Amino acid sequence: MSPKTEVWQGTLALMVLKTLSAMGPQHGYGLARRIEQTSDNALSINEGTLYPLLLRLEQEGAITSEW
Repeated sequence: MSPKTEVWQGTLALMVLKTLSAMGPQHGYGLARRIEQTSDNALSINEGTLYPLLLRLEQEGAITSEW
């Protein structure tokens, strides 16, 4: 993994955690759209990036999920 990829993943993780902190529980799709919205659409988050990140954050104990 390149340093640029690691920085992006760390930054995205912080954006996800901040969004959840500010807005409460969200679906992955809602998280992606909110991050895109707050960046004035400068960022585009796809499922292939977001959902593995959410899984990793859950495995690390940073977030919980429910069905």
